Amino acid sequence: MTDPATAPDHPRFAVGVLAFCGVVVAVMQTIVVPLLPHIPALTGATPAAASWLVTVTLLTGAVFTPVLGRVGDMYGKRRVLLASLGVLVVGSVLCAVSSHIGVLITGRALQGAAIAVVPLGISILRDELPPERVLSAVALMSSTLGIGAAVGLPVAALVIENFDWHTMFWVSGAIGVLDIVLVLRFVPESSLRSRGRFDAIGALGLAAALVCLLLAVTQGGDWGWTSARTLGLLAVAVIVALLWGAYELRVPTPMVDLRVSARPAVLLTNVAALLIGFAFYANSLVTAQMVQEPEATGYGLGASLVVSGLCLLPGGLAMVALSPVSARISAGRGPKTSLALAAGIIAVGYVVRYFTSHSLWLIIAGATVVSAGTAIAYSALPALVMRGVPVGETGAANGLNTLMRSIGQAFCSATVAAVLAHMTFLAGGRTAPTLQAYQLVFLIAAAAALLALAVTLCLPGGRADAGTVKGSRRSRRRTRAMPIQEGA
Repeated sequence: MTDPATAPDHPRFAVGVLAFCGVVVAVMQTIVVPLLPHIPALTGATPAAASWLVTVTLLTGAVFTPVLGRVGDMYGKRRVLLASLGVLVVGSVLCAVSSHIGVLITGRALQGAAIAVVPLGISILRDELPPERVLSAVALMSSTLGIGAAVGLPVAALVIENFDWHTMFWVSGAIGVLDIVLVLRFVPESSLRSRGRFDAIGALGLAAALVCLLLAVTQGGDWGWTSARTLGLLAVAVIVALLWGAYELRVPTPMVDLRVSARPAVLLTNVAALLIGFAFYANSLVTAQMVQEPEATGYGLGASLVVSGLCLLPGGLAMVALSPVSARISAGRGPKTSLALAAGIIAVGYVVRYFTSHSLWLIIAGATVVSAGTAIAYSALPALVMRGVPVGETGAANGLNTLMRSIGQAFCSATVAAVLAHMTFLAGGRTAPTLQAYQLVFLIAAAAALLALAVTLCLPGGRADAGTVKGSRRSRRRTRAMPIQEGA
């Protein structure tokens, strides 16, 4: 715990500041999506090179999220959070000052690494807040991943249509600086640390396995799923993962505690996170594209870039409103109930979408239902994680859970791209996905949500509030008995 003399007078400001930071870094994941079709003309790059502006954020986010979570547990969560925000600012400035595709990809890589802010924020809230406030605050912090994704598309579309495209990077850099100032002013540094040495070999092994896996998944559609490059990367990912796992089981302070991660409460929560990430991301990927399809397709609405982006905004607002609802359900019935309810709502949302693909307002309604389910799910997942791991491993464990959501999104992106590319027809002189292609995506996403429901029902029972309260009390007792200096 932070020294009362230096703790903020209004802890609610810390919750708001951390949630704002989470939304900002989540917005960075989707902010270039509306810009992608224009990147070749603006930079002289090939479409394949332009696609790396999205792919590279996924790769760096996946690699750095669990690593920085572990570093935060060991050396100070606020310290690492500030460093992550600094990396976001540097990446934003690089993108703002250049139109060279190599510089843009480098900047986007740095922006992607900042997604570690979310699990770090969750860990800070668990350490610093009174037990009765932990669930609601963590629920809001976790939901920022979905809120930012929903907000990023319409904001980026508005900027692109009305200003020079570099403007959105200048704005994101300025907001990043504001985040740093707010964190320094209102967010305390927890003195709770985990002991031991940083597992550098484990971090490198995890990074190598993730990069090989995600490269194969995200580029397999362009390279060919049976190409030597794709299959080779998948084989290397499996081999490296097996060697990494064997090493992690032998070191005293591993990068990822596989014994803890193998507990049913943790393992099944991470599997559910992967499936929920898959189910949610389909909503973001296809909604804007679907309503922009020309009317000649028979189902498209010919909507503008801004209108298509705004279709996801009600879902983002629903996520803000429902995160405290999820916290109350988790406190009263347990996060297992919350996650099961969320998975069911997401499946229902995709059923609605399957039958309402011709009306803008019904498309928005279906997308909002999916976002509502995602809000409840994203709020429940960290509560389940915290129930199953020691207090000193909160950052690393939530980083791993966030990573599983990212892997689910990567698999979703590859699946959606494959379906929409292979089920096409000629409409108005151009090739477009068929309505059945979009409907198949909805069915696949609904199936992922139902699988998440089945996995959730297999979780051990019990309420998270007790575990969270005990964890918070343990952290207070440990801190009073064994204070750790800032420089430790």
